[in-house]
Amino acid sequence: MTLLPLPDSLTPLLRETTIALSAMPDPVGAARAGAYEEELAETFAAAHAVAVSSGTAAVHTALAALGIGPGDEVLVPALTVIMTVSPIVALGARPVFVDSDPDTLDIDYEDAARKTTARTKAVIAVHLWGRMGDPARLRMFALGHDLAVIEDAAQAVGSSRDGYRAGTVGSAGCFSTKDGKVLWSGEGGFILTGDGTLAEHARAYRGHWLQPPPGSRPQAQLATNARLAEPLAAIGLANLRRLPALLERRRAQAERLVRFLDGAPGLRVLQPARGEQWNHYAPLLHLNLPQPRAFAEHLAEQGVPSSTGSFRLVPCDTRPAFTVRDHPPCPGAALILDRTLAVVLDQGDDEAVIDRYAAIITKEAATWEP
Repeated sequence: MTLLPLPDSLTPLLRETTIALSAMPDPVGAARAGAYEEELAETFAAAHAVAVSSGTAAVHTALAALGIGPGDEVLVPALTVIMTVSPIVALGARPVFVDSDPDTLDIDYEDAARKTTARTKAVIAVHLWGRMGDPARLRMFALGHDLAVIEDAAQAVGSSRDGYRAGTVGSAGCFSTKDGKVLWSGEGGFILTGDGTLAEHARAYRGHWLQPPPGSRPQAQLATNARLAEPLAAIGLANLRRLPALLERRRAQAERLVRFLDGAPGLRVLQPARGEQWNHYAPLLHLNLPQPRAFAEHLAEQGVPSSTGSFRLVPCDTRPAFTVRDHPPCPGAALILDRTLAVVLDQGDDEAVIDRYAAIITKEAATWEP
């Protein structure tokens, strides 16, 4: 399989950034960000899109817009990165870590139910590696416990399951457009929501409440600065207009890698669930090898980047910031991370890069002795 050529990288990016730069300096300028929000909402069939400065800011702003604060609890999978959890703590709320099902990568809903209390106000579903859990089960669980649903879809642009696009299942879908994401702007993020009131509060919150929602006064409450800079909005807008090509390239990259790994000892490709249209953010391989995490770290030393090998991803409930809390461990999340090789891909990875990754993985798996 030959990879599709890179989409025209310079012309649309230069055009949009030139428009943004030509209007600067303008302290209140937001023309490109406004156009970006309109096209985001149209592209993802959402009523509202709110552009912000990062994926972390998207989660933070969505939580704040939902009124999450001191005394509240938020269910969050231990199978996530710390950037999902830090906004909960920043708002004075308490993260309650729930386990994941090793067979599906989805939330362990029995564990989530056990940990739900009268103080629980929301559940965050994390679409790690672009993979979605069961949207109907998520909605049913949230409805049964009267919880708001926030999706951390930072890695899931373009994914869907059972007719639900990632980021449109619950109250708010939060995305990152940092470099390395399929849809990128250097740095940035956005929120999708069908709730007009939530969108109004999110826009006010990202700009120090200077443009308040109806019924409020400017700076009537403390907020933050999480606006997306115009040049970055321009890059995001240009890339959004070529998103189908960017998604198709990532699919071709991932499929080439796993095709060349067919038959490699100790490796099994993790396929999407029935009804799941996956964006192929990171090829996933189950490792049936001794000391699989050490194997992933060894591959990183040989030049094959991965979530656990390169970035040392561990269950978030084991991070030092959270281990002081009195909570049971999440063994399912630990098992998933220890035995999953999630290869990190980039838009610029060509056939030679993909083939080198495949050759290294195959060779090292065949000779692996920890």
